[in-house]
Amino acid sequence: MAKTDSIAKFMDGVASRGHEPSLANATGTVRFEVVDGKKSERWLLTVTRGELAVSRGNARADVTLRAPRALFEQIFRGKANATAAFLRGALQIDGNVELIVLVQRLLPGPPASRRKGRAAGWAARPR
Repeated sequence: MAKTDSIAKFMDGVASRGHEPSLANATGTVRFEVVDGKKSERWLLTVTRGELAVSRGNARADVTLRAPRALFEQIFRGKANATAAFLRGALQIDGNVELIVLVQRLLPGPPASRRKGRAAGWAARPR
């Protein structure tokens, strides 16, 4: 496996979960197209009522995410937010957006959001 580092590590971690309770009501397929120059690496995540399976290949999917390798590496390490990347046009999403909103629960958040007891957003405003 050439150049699969943090992307393969993330996908292996998702596959090893087996069942994800927060996705118990979700069913569908998500294809991640990792663009590296002129080449694309494709990963397929299948969710069946919370059961997770990961494979490689160019299979048909309910939703496709396409971005440069560097961006996916940042997203999968919790250093970038997929929603923010989509809103600024760095991440392309085609298909069932509702499914990706659910699947985003599998993505790590930024390090600051993982600290307990810290308010976020408007609740964190200075008083």
